Amino acid sequence: MNRIVTSLFMAVALFASMLVQAAEEQPLNINGATTVSAEQLLDLADSHDDLVIIDARSESDYDKGHIPDVVRIKNTDITDANLAANISAKDTPVCFYCNGTTCGRSADAVNKAKAAGYSNLYWFRGGIAEWKEKGFPIEM
Repeated sequence: MNRIVTSLFMAVALFASMLVQAAEEQPLNINGATTVSAEQLLDLADSHDDLVIIDARSESDYDKGHIPDVVRIKNTDITDANLAANISAKDTPVCFYCNGTTCGRSADAVNKAKAAGYSNLYWFRGGIAEWKEKGFPIEM
């Protein structure tokens, strides 16, 4: 019985630490990516017809509202194959976003894309929270 209690306690502690870590403020920049604001993302989309915007959030978050014309690939589902299926070349401009400055999904996704060899990376750090705050269009 002691082992079960100890294992349960360890699992709860690990889960709690993951929640605290997920709610931490994300860094201002990610090495290998350009951090952009909502306005800069709009400018980027206007100047790059081939820009791919990836929503790295869960399906339930995505369904509550997302930036129009994005691809949803949850950060934990990002693989070389998923990226290749949605991005035409490793130098295609691609921007990742999630819920905002305390959500680590997009930062994780950027790092996975960088590790996969993608070189034209952008990170919309403010995510959907900043997008909504600015009153930009949302798709359901």
